[in-house]
Amino acid sequence: MDQYISQFLSTLSTQKGYTENTIAAYRNDLGQFAQFVREQRGSVADPGEVTPEIVEAYVESLQRPEGGYAPSTVARKIAAVKSYFHFLSEHQIIPMSPALRLNSPKIKKSAPKTLSREEIEHLLAAPRQNSGPKALRDSALLELLCATGMRVTEVVNLRLEDVDWEQADVICHSKDERERRIPLASALLPLKEYVDNARAALQNDNSPNTLFLNHRGKKLTRQGVWLILREAAEIAGIQAEVTPRTLRHSFAKHLIGSGENLRRVQKLLGHANLSTTQVYRQPAPVDAPAEAKD
Repeated sequence: MDQYISQFLSTLSTQKGYTENTIAAYRNDLGQFAQFVREQRGSVADPGEVTPEIVEAYVESLQRPEGGYAPSTVARKIAAVKSYFHFLSEHQIIPMSPALRLNSPKIKKSAPKTLSREEIEHLLAAPRQNSGPKALRDSALLELLCATGMRVTEVVNLRLEDVDWEQADVICHSKDERERRIPLASALLPLKEYVDNARAALQNDNSPNTLFLNHRGKKLTRQGVWLILREAAEIAGIQAEVTPRTLRHSFAKHLIGSGENLRRVQKLLGHANLSTTQVYRQPAPVDAPAEAKD
């Protein structure tokens, strides 16, 4: 079964344009399913030997109280199994999917946790308490995340030529390889100050052409962005967990709250489906987690 899982994941990457994080989640979920099948059968099973009863037994195991899985997690794992067997059926590796009878638990969508405008102001002010190239970089980075709603992967992959200074836009390369232009808005000046006065101090002869560099002159990583954001949140006195997605969600929520057209917000965020954007019209519960699906 592992061979076919690898083929399926390869298709998600090359043909569907899924992100590394999404593919990693699929790999984890399908690996768990494959392990369950091996335990049920006592041997490595061919996909054609997996019956609807085995699939339903797997779902039942996920839904047991001792499993500790939230309904959203169960729904994700079921979706992974259904997609996998649909792939096998579509490519005639198996005659029929054994997951056809599966129904995912209904998940009530609510708007994810966001920061208030006041909290964002405090967050953006945090790097300015220091001076030097790192402070200018961190300020530009946070301003860009807050002003554009870009995904963290999109931000760390930005190149110098992706900034259109004349149009005051940033050219964002989405996971589906399409480009979208996003106004820099309030990030324009901090970003220009970083490029003009700080980036050269961070780079060296082996530095890449990426917009943001770390202190060793290498490409700033996703993990590096998280650390910068965590430090700024602590300085700003924000108690809730703040991640790049929190800023992306806040960007969308505030735009819609100010009356921006939903289609316009969808375009800025790079959402494939409008339904993904519509969640920001709903009120965020107080106890909503800071992280939500992008």
